[in-house]
Amino acid sequence: MKSKSTYVSIGLVFLVLLIDQSLKIWIKTTMTYNQEHLVLGLDWFRLHFTENPGMAFGMELGGDYGKLALSLFRIVAVGFMVYYIRLLIKQGAHVGLVASISLILAGAVGNILDSAIYGLIFSESHYHEIATIFPEGGGYAKFLHGKVVDMLYFPMYEGNLFGLLGERNFQFFRPVFNIADASITLGVIIILAFQKRFFANMDKKDDANVVDDSNNTETVMTETSNVAIAESEITETTTPEEFDGSDSDDD
Repeated sequence: MKSKSTYVSIGLVFLVLLIDQSLKIWIKTTMTYNQEHLVLGLDWFRLHFTENPGMAFGMELGGDYGKLALSLFRIVAVGFMVYYIRLLIKQGAHVGLVASISLILAGAVGNILDSAIYGLIFSESHYHEIATIFPEGGGYAKFLHGKVVDMLYFPMYEGNLFGLLGERNFQFFRPVFNIADASITLGVIIILAFQKRFFANMDKKDDANVVDDSNNTETVMTETSNVAIAESEITETTTPEEFDGSDSDDD
């Protein structure tokens, strides 16, 4: 029977991927490049369509080889996280720790899907032309060379910080990101915020295992001692009888 942590992990990964990919596909097929909409009429919360060939929050790792290296690194990282989550569940780790790493896993998979298949199934997005899905001439890039779709934009403040920066303007929060990026960030923040609780639980289990191993060792040693004592008693009881028997034969 699967544990609670298993269902939490699978559910979180599925939910994040569903929301992430649904929003990305909708943005890609309904908005032109660099187009934006206010969310609920809020000036500080916008959907701003952009793409990047590299890392999270619009950062880039240049060139085709850089893009390929990043995609391969993500795949290896995903494989490691799947293994680590299974190990944590097997060890009975705190469900919060399993959930946090599952959020990071879901985010990594979400961006891998963009890199892996978006270049194959979408046409190029332009400033005055919306991309199409499954174009007749094929996609805009080869496998693992697709662009990551970003859209979440929160320009909460823009100004020169009371003149501290001179004539330059400061904007918070400038990066445009996606649900997958947010999932990774949230997972990391939760681990940092609750690491004592998460890993204290694992330390207690390790201590319990050490005690169990110690008890098992003591039990084995006790049983071995008892066997040795019993053999010694048998030897001491048998030896005189043997000598007595041999003496009677001689007589």
